[in-house]
Amino acid sequence: MKLKQILSLVLCLTGAGALTSCDDFFDLNPKDQLTTNTFWNTSNDVDAAVTAAYNWWVNNYVGSKFIFYEDSYSDIGFNYTNASNMRNMGRGSVSPTSAPNYWRQYETIRRCNFVIENIDLVPASAMTETQKNDFLAQVRAIRGYSHAYLATWYGDAVIMDFVPATADDAKLPREPEAKVKEHAMNDLVWSAEHIAEKPAEKGRIAKGTVLSMIARFNLLWGNYSEALDAANQVIALNQYELDPDFLNMFSMAGQNSKEIICTYEHVQTTYAYSDVIRFYNNSDGGWASFVPTQNMVDMFEMADGKMIDEAGSGYDPVHPFYNRDPRLKNTVIYSGLDWVGRNNVPRIFNTLDKTLPNGSSNKDYYTAADNASHTGMLWAKYLYPNQGQYSTSMNDDALCPIIFRYAEILLTKAECLVELNQDLQEAMNIIDRLRVRGGHIAVDRSKYNTQAKVRELVRRERTIELAGEGFRYEDIVRWDEYDKSGAKTGRKVAEAVMPGDLYRLCGTVNYDEPDPDRRAVIDVNATPEDRLIEVRYFDKKQFHLPILQAEMDANPQLVQNDGY
Repeated sequence: MKLKQILSLVLCLTGAGALTSCDDFFDLNPKDQLTTNTFWNTSNDVDAAVTAAYNWWVNNYVGSKFIFYEDSYSDIGFNYTNASNMRNMGRGSVSPTSAPNYWRQYETIRRCNFVIENIDLVPASAMTETQKNDFLAQVRAIRGYSHAYLATWYGDAVIMDFVPATADDAKLPREPEAKVKEHAMNDLVWSAEHIAEKPAEKGRIAKGTVLSMIARFNLLWGNYSEALDAANQVIALNQYELDPDFLNMFSMAGQNSKEIICTYEHVQTTYAYSDVIRFYNNSDGGWASFVPTQNMVDMFEMADGKMIDEAGSGYDPVHPFYNRDPRLKNTVIYSGLDWVGRNNVPRIFNTLDKTLPNGSSNKDYYTAADNASHTGMLWAKYLYPNQGQYSTSMNDDALCPIIFRYAEILLTKAECLVELNQDLQEAMNIIDRLRVRGGHIAVDRSKYNTQAKVRELVRRERTIELAGEGFRYEDIVRWDEYDKSGAKTGRKVAEAVMPGDLYRLCGTVNYDEPDPDRRAVIDVNATPEDRLIEVRYFDKKQFHLPILQAEMDANPQLVQNDGY
């Protein structure tokens, strides 16, 4: 059964009561529920129920666009509109009544349990043991991912391993974080042992995806040996490789790139990705919902490998994009770049000037409208080669956001090698592969010659490579902060980089300059008032999300996270 049928399946099964509604995980099955006489008779029935479990499996709150929003929680991203309470995360104003509701992941878990509880009803003659195990492995992978995701964002969580028969059955207390993580890993390990090595169709979960889940969550939880082992297993599959054209995999034409391990599937019209409009700036009819910050730009080295604040780097704050790591323009779209916008009309990307050379108002000026990028920049991923690859409405597209890719696995291996202090040279070899792929120079081994310095390098390279893909917040709340001597300060990185004023650049674009990287002319004397985007706060309570009050009211056994 093709994944393009997922939407109709979800609607069909939900309407018949087999699945929960979108409003309340704890809804009970209505009287017209599917019965064993009408369902669970063939392998096609199982396939339908398993397929339905894929609906929004990556994030049951906002779907596949979660990866784009989550960097806006961090120092490298920004969201202006506060859609789905996302801006509250970045500015530190989350509360039990104004926070992302990732607790809705239990809707996905329920769909998985529906399959697990009923699959044995299918006659053995209708399905082979191999088919059965693969179906089970897919839903146990999704259930394991979901519990792991909940433990990562909330800490303690409810372990839901059955379909509640009554409302009271669903009112369970939170289990300790460690127990939830153990339960999640048990599901993922079982899945890895029983799932097919390659997916039956694009978008299905197979061994590489499950091992990537195991690697990712173990890394996030500080289980470096386990994360390294899982990463090595992904590598040993010999199914994936770095795409020599970095931006290719983020385009519609590159969705079969060998770097991609798993995407969230969308099919135009049938099961469309409806949020391309959030990528683009105001002049191109977009909403600029998630955009990079100057903090992101400042992480990139100069072309010679020196940091911008390093002696002899040649950094010019008046022309901050000039002579930089070539990967910068593959990550961030900044003023001065040549740009092909709406209707394939070329122009110079300009968010700095309030008025354009022809005298017209600049719709992309950073305060021209709510839909203009307030940082003055856009993420480059998924926007190239041009806007014409998407539907005119930008809300009916077959874009399949990447959930797991090979570069993440390599970076996981590099970080584990550093934290385990096993092989710093191999960690830098991995980093070199990513740098050189993007057109940059190899790492200066004489400069990065201690564990502390290589750790700093690997963390920065992880941020640069995966920028705009939703990793940064989870990284900075887990990473310990180190001082210049290599000693821990007792804080997490988030406590250092999140609080304070978030600034943009002000200036003008020189249309007579032939070099796109020198066209932006920054006013280094611009006032703080002109540059200020927002004031951000951060408290240790934000290491975990609050459970929304509506969820607390529905289940009196839940206890709120500390500080909320």
